[in-house]
Amino acid sequence: MQPWTDTGLRNATLDASRVLLVQEGYKQLSMRKIAAAVGCSVSSIYLYFANKDQLVHALIDEGFQRWYEVVVEAASVPEPPLQRLAIHCRRYIQWGLEHPEFYEIMYMLHPPTMARFPRELFRRAARSMDLVTRLVQECAPELQRSEEESRVRAHVVWAILHGVVTTILAERLDIRLDREAYIETSIQAAVDTIRSLSVASA
Repeated sequence: MQPWTDTGLRNATLDASRVLLVQEGYKQLSMRKIAAAVGCSVSSIYLYFANKDQLVHALIDEGFQRWYEVVVEAASVPEPPLQRLAIHCRRYIQWGLEHPEFYEIMYMLHPPTMARFPRELFRRAARSMDLVTRLVQECAPELQRSEEESRVRAHVVWAILHGVVTTILAERLDIRLDREAYIETSIQAAVDTIRSLSVASA
């Protein structure tokens, strides 16, 4: 077994776990398999993760933090709000398609026996949608009067983007459709759901 730094072993464990989880599923994932893939002892993994569920929670958290970085970057682009929303939509889809393992673990993994996602990690994951909600409010200022409505609209935008990513990742896109046209039309539809509010209030 090779010598590891603390950070190196933890990262290697996450990388190996991510691949095994997507390939074999939650039920077949075990600390022993992960240790074999990493090239370390099982006891070494327990230094960082108390059990399999804690490790999977760390993988989910990692994915949401990477998405948060994408949202922060898109939100800081010096463009008008609706253009920044379009940029966010495009980067969200791009990120999801370029990181299918992260995306599947974040949104498509629902093992019935896994422990509940910790509250503190849920709050961290929610930061991304909080930023999208604020961006939606910038696009349609009247939404600032209702936090609930703002969040609903932000989730509608997300639902459109999520549908695009999952359809393509699952290889369920109709072969008669041009993939790039499908993506661009979906982005336009997501932005238009907010643009219509902005126009109505003008």
